[in-house]
Amino acid sequence: MALEHAILVSLLEQPGSGYELARRFERSIGRFWTATHQQIYRVLKRMEADGWVTGLDIGQDGRPDKRSYQASDAGREALTEWLRAPVQPEAVRHDLAVKIRGAAFDDAAGRVRLIDEVRRYRATHEETLARYLVSEQRDFPAPSSNGQDLQYVVLRGGIAYERMLLDWLDDVLETLLKGLP
Repeated sequence: MALEHAILVSLLEQPGSGYELARRFERSIGRFWTATHQQIYRVLKRMEADGWVTGLDIGQDGRPDKRSYQASDAGREALTEWLRAPVQPEAVRHDLAVKIRGAAFDDAAGRVRLIDEVRRYRATHEETLARYLVSEQRDFPAPSSNGQDLQYVVLRGGIAYERMLLDWLDDVLETLLKGLP
């Protein structure tokens, strides 16, 4: 997926400035597609030049003007074309999984370091799951059928993924600990 498509989805949900888009990415879309503020602004400029979005300068009292964007008809057509294209299987690249396999060729001290790394990695995913659960309570206390169902099903997928990953990491830790003298 290109960042352009994630931005179009966000703008179709609600028009906004580059700053507002970056905040949305941090809160929602960023669960599955990350982008820096700089990337978002750079891509927005390109999308505007390509006619996929339109921008409007909005004056603000005591602050510089902001530019608010919305998806254009051409942007909606580009998104529709992308939405209808087949999804290609993603190549999974997981450094930690390779390190775990490689632990068979390391000594006990290396395995202890790997256990520490798995615990650190697990803690980051516990934090992610906790954020998702807070988002679920905040954003979907009573999901409706006004388009939020699709947003909610994506969040539920993220929650399920994090829970699966935590279960797997628990299994990894148990297996690594069994292998220590």
